[in-house]
Amino acid sequence: MTASAPHSMLPSLSPDEERHSSAAAALIRERLSAAGGWLSFEQFMELALYAPGLGYYSAGSVKIGASGDFVTAPEVSDLFSRCVAQQCADVLGETGGEILELGAGTGRMAATVLEALAKLGVLPDRYAILEVSADLAERQRERIQQLPQSLRDRVVWLERLPETPIRGVILANEVLDALPFRRVVVRDGGVRELGVGAQGEGFVWVEGPAIDDGAAGGALLSDLPFALPDGYTSEICPRVGPWIAGVGQCLDQGALLLFDYGLPRAHYYHPDRSDGTLRCFFKQRAHDDPFINIAVQDITAWVDFTRVAEAALDADLEVAGFATQAAFLLGNGIEAMTAEATDVAAHAKLAGEARRLLLPGEMGESFKVMALCRNLQQPLRGFAYQDLRRSL
Repeated sequence: MTASAPHSMLPSLSPDEERHSSAAAALIRERLSAAGGWLSFEQFMELALYAPGLGYYSAGSVKIGASGDFVTAPEVSDLFSRCVAQQCADVLGETGGEILELGAGTGRMAATVLEALAKLGVLPDRYAILEVSADLAERQRERIQQLPQSLRDRVVWLERLPETPIRGVILANEVLDALPFRRVVVRDGGVRELGVGAQGEGFVWVEGPAIDDGAAGGALLSDLPFALPDGYTSEICPRVGPWIAGVGQCLDQGALLLFDYGLPRAHYYHPDRSDGTLRCFFKQRAHDDPFINIAVQDITAWVDFTRVAEAALDADLEVAGFATQAAFLLGNGIEAMTAEATDVAAHAKLAGEARRLLLPGEMGESFKVMALCRNLQQPLRGFAYQDLRRSL
C-alpha cells in the first residue's frame, strides 16, 4: 500500500484549483445543511468525485500520467495492454463480437489493445468506450485519432451501458476502486457508520447510526474468522453488487476482466489493517485526508474481491479466474514480449517497465485481476500460473 504523505509535503493548489475546490466544498456544505448536518461518506464522495461540473471526474483536469494525480498500469508500459490484448484475442476467438472498456483513462490501453489485436489478426467488430469524464473522453479521442483509419473507425463512445447484451470482452481497469463507499467503525461490538459533518469552512468525521450486521456491515463481523477491536475503521462498498449486476446484464457471452488493487475479505478486514484502505491521490502523492483539496484530488479504497465474487454469483456470472497482476501478465507472455527488444537500450527500458508491473513491491501483488465469465468454454491463459479463488 502506498504510504501517506503529510499535508506539508503536498503541492499547493493553483488559484484555479483553489476556486474550483471552494465551489465544490460550498456545494457539499449546502447538501450537509439540507440533510441536517450529517452526510454519509458515500454521499460526500459522490459529490466530491461526480457532482456535475464540479466533481473530480466530471470537471476538466489532467488526472492520469506524469502530469496528473496518479499513474495506472497502461501508462506505466504498453506491455500491460499487450498482455490484455492477448487475453482478449483468446476470448474473441471463441465469441467474436466486440470489446467494451469502462473508464478508458487516456485511451492508451484502447489504442495499444487494438494495435496488438490487429497484429494477432483478431480484431473486434467494434471497440466501445464508456467514459464519465468529459476531459478524459477528449484525451481518448485525441489518442485514437493517431491510429490507422482501419482501427480508429472501430472505436465508438457510449453515453450509457449498451441495452443489447454483447459477445466479447468487457474491460474495467481501476474502476471499482472509484465507486463511492461507506466508512465504518467498530464500536461496542457493533458497526457504526462514519459520516461527514461541517466544522467552520471544513469537514470532519462524525459517527452516525449503527449499521445492521446482516446488511452492509455484515461483511465486517459475521463473515470474518476473527473479532475486530473496538475503534477498528474500514470501508464497505454496497455499490459493488448493483454495479456488477448492471455490467453483467451487458454480457451475453464472454469475459468481464477487472483490474484493481484489492484483497480477499479475510485479508482486507484483517485486524492489523485498523485504519482501512482509504487513499487520496494528488499530483503523484498519496495521503488519507479526503477533506482537503476537495474535487481536485482522487479518493479511492481497495476492493473487497470477495464482495465482487459474491455479486458475480448473484448476477449468474462465473468467477473464472482470480490472480495477482504479476501472475496474469506472466500467463499472457510478458516475459517473451520483453525479450523481443533486440536493441540494448530498448530492452533495458522494457525490462524496467516489466519490473514495475511485476514486482511485489511495485504493482505486481497489490493489484489483482478477476475474470467473470458467461457461456465461455475455454480456460483463460492469464490465470494458468495462479488460482487464488479459494482465498475468496
